[in-house]
Amino acid sequence: MIEEESDFMEPHRYMLLIYQVPSQPSGIRVGIWRELKKMGALYLQQSVCILPEKEALLTALQKIAERITEQGGNYHLLPLNALPEEEDSKIVDGFIAQSNLQYDEIIENCEVNFSKEIEFETFRQNFTYAEAEEIGQELEKIRRWYDRVVERDWFDAARREEALKSIEHCAKLLEEFEEKVFLKQEEDESRPIIPPEETPKRLHPRRLERGASHKTP
Repeated sequence: MIEEESDFMEPHRYMLLIYQVPSQPSGIRVGIWRELKKMGALYLQQSVCILPEKEALLTALQKIAERITEQGGNYHLLPLNALPEEEDSKIVDGFIAQSNLQYDEIIENCEVNFSKEIEFETFRQNFTYAEAEEIGQELEKIRRWYDRVVERDWFDAARREEALKSIEHCAKLLEEFEEKVFLKQEEDESRPIIPPEETPKRLHPRRLERGASHKTP
């Protein structure tokens, strides 16, 4: 029985975009670069980038190509169907390195920013629901960031699992912080509330002095 070749053994297919846009205003070049990087494009050199051949990416590339033309530029969008093994390995390694760099940024954000924020708020005993909610929103941002990187990680970069572990650690830190917030709230709610009418009134010293000066001998 002959085993079918796995998808990994199939040659990778790419789309190569070569483009030129006017140098001014610079916002045009920056905008196109930002859109391509958001898609996960790997730049081989200035204004030359490559992406895996996927239908969704092709549709997005065609829209960017239209924008390039509208801005007075020009482009070539070329299919690359059968690269030499050495060149294919270079491109795959480039995509993996790009993904690993993004995972490392997520890990750094978790370890430096998120963890230090909880450490600081714990130090100053700021156990409020508002603070816990704000920290929770930061964790959701990190999760969405991770999801975007995973969508562009077509070749299973090694740092993906480490980034996920860092996010799970952040979730654990938030859970512990929320528990402290809950206990603080319980403590506050267990204190007896003194009605205003039972609270003794204290006059300001100046009012006492004015009251004494108005007394008749």
